[in-house]
Amino acid sequence: MNGSQDSAMHWERIASVAVEEAQQWCLWLTPRVIAIDGPAGSGKSTVGYGVAEIVDFLFFDTGAMYRAVTWAAGNSGIDLQDGVQVGRLAEELELDILPPRDIIRHGRNSVVLVNGQEVTAEIRRPEVDQRVSVVSAHGQVRTALSLKQRQIGDRYGVGDAEKAGVVMVGRDIGTVIMPDAALKIFLDASVEERARRRHREMMRQGKDVDFEQIRASIIQRDKIDSERAVAPLRPASDAVIIDTSDMGIEKVVENILKLVIKAGQGGGKYAPQSK
Repeated sequence: MNGSQDSAMHWERIASVAVEEAQQWCLWLTPRVIAIDGPAGSGKSTVGYGVAEIVDFLFFDTGAMYRAVTWAAGNSGIDLQDGVQVGRLAEELELDILPPRDIIRHGRNSVVLVNGQEVTAEIRRPEVDQRVSVVSAHGQVRTALSLKQRQIGDRYGVGDAEKAGVVMVGRDIGTVIMPDAALKIFLDASVEERARRRHREMMRQGKDVDFEQIRASIIQRDKIDSERAVAPLRPASDAVIIDTSDMGIEKVVENILKLVIKAGQGGGKYAPQSK
């Protein structure tokens, strides 16, 4: 499974029945929130975008907010290692996520606003890539952004926004941000497979990178994410865990669409069967 959005053009491979029924039953979700968590390289962004595109929900990768704070801090000359200053900035910024109105200009994901200014492209620059992990590790930042993410999730979750619902992607959506999400998914994959995906993606971008270095980086990121004091990475108790190691993206998306249907038919919320 690729980690890029290129496969978004192949949704026609998914069974039409699953697509049509998911498009109908997604409107019965209560709230209309699909939470997708998982470690780096598990495919959550690509899968989340696919699900959102098919059911016409907002795709909200919460990592964009950490990127936005990183970008704003850099522009303000704030020391990114200073958790208090960066945290205060995260609290003060007005952040919003909107669906793209111009695919050619904005890309296929979403529009990111900081104090009313669109920064969708700016937050994807290399200097932000290199610094965002420092910012996201600050507890005060996570607390501030959790509140903002929850507000956006609530707004879309009740159908009171530009889209009928939202697919929220991150590492603590089902456990912290939207614990009442109608459907919670935790995507996982082996370290080897996640490293291969990341290596292929970077090679396609023309970057000459060492596989073992990427593998080591993923292991380190997993350790940081799972052991941090604030909102550690873990599946929610009522999440459906899907191992994507040997699955194509279309199959993962189709499986989630079937869960959306079950959730809608089950009164608006998916409840995993007890073991």
